[in-house]
Amino acid sequence: MKPTAALHHLGQSLWLDSIARTMLDDGTLARYIAELCVTGLTSNPTIYNLAIKGSAAYDAAITAKTREGAGGERLFFDLAIEDLTRAADLFRPVHDRTGGLDGWVSLEVSPHLAYDAAATLAAAKELFARAGRPNLFIKIPGTPQGLPAIEEAIVAGVPVNVTLLFTKEHYVAAAEAYLRGIERRIDAGLSPRVASVASLFISRWDAASAGDLPDRLKNMLGIAVGEDCYQAYRAILASDRFQRLANTGAMPQRLLWASTGTKDPALSDHLYVRALAAPHTINTMPEPTLLAFADHGTLGGTLSPGGGQSSRTLFEIARAGVGIAALGEQLQSQGAAAFVKSWDGLLQVIAAKAGGA
Repeated sequence: MKPTAALHHLGQSLWLDSIARTMLDDGTLARYIAELCVTGLTSNPTIYNLAIKGSAAYDAAITAKTREGAGGERLFFDLAIEDLTRAADLFRPVHDRTGGLDGWVSLEVSPHLAYDAAATLAAAKELFARAGRPNLFIKIPGTPQGLPAIEEAIVAGVPVNVTLLFTKEHYVAAAEAYLRGIERRIDAGLSPRVASVASLFISRWDAASAGDLPDRLKNMLGIAVGEDCYQAYRAILASDRFQRLANTGAMPQRLLWASTGTKDPALSDHLYVRALAAPHTINTMPEPTLLAFADHGTLGGTLSPGGGQSSRTLFEIARAGVGIAALGEQLQSQGAAAFVKSWDGLLQVIAAKAGGA
């Protein structure tokens, strides 16, 4: 059994953290679905910046849309929705087979809206309607200002991928927003079957803390935070509150491991895949990580619902001088800023390519 098939058999969904028109045109994504058990896909401004800047695949579409009067964010979203609806159609059999639990693609609202709840909600509604696919998540940052938009989007029936989560507190706040949204739908007599995932970023913890930790604790923080959040996730799924919602047909907001590419070349290229294997979760992998795991990946045990050694590890890291809560807030702020930078760069690339239209 291939490593990807073994992970899928364990009960974890493998999603691809990448999108490019070339992988749609040449059949690469279809092959990953057929051969590597890939059952979903995520995108973000950085991924699209690299895809459009590094390829001529979008040039003709940019020229045509520019001549039709499109530009700026509108032109980008036209391009992204074309890609992601094609991808959504490839995943639609998985989506239908799993009753809407799997087979999703994700599109992010403008990162400039990360601290504007009303504008985020309006954009989420518009993009979901424009895409016209039931298996398309709208990505909304789990910032304090994003949480009300997440709740309102769920109430409005918009599936949400909550992004830029780093700490257990971030995750629990996102889960609370989702549960409140579902409860309000039930109170209003609406269907509770609105899907969501909560995306916890992993590898950035280790890159940010490596310089402050002794060797024995380096590259352990991301996994420990993941274990800690997994314990909270399993507790929410087992809670009376969620079980009451499940009785009405509500779906779980699945926990998704994001940023799972290994940044330190001295480490295993599938470190975060092996360490975060757990049923009823998702690992969205950069393409190199997916291919590395498919080629030579190995699996050990699965995450413990009780958190495993995370409490001890987090205690030792804190004692070594890393303020975990403060670092988590810093990482979320930096992540939002990095997406803004990628977004602005992306629009500049599109504008430059449109200049000759």
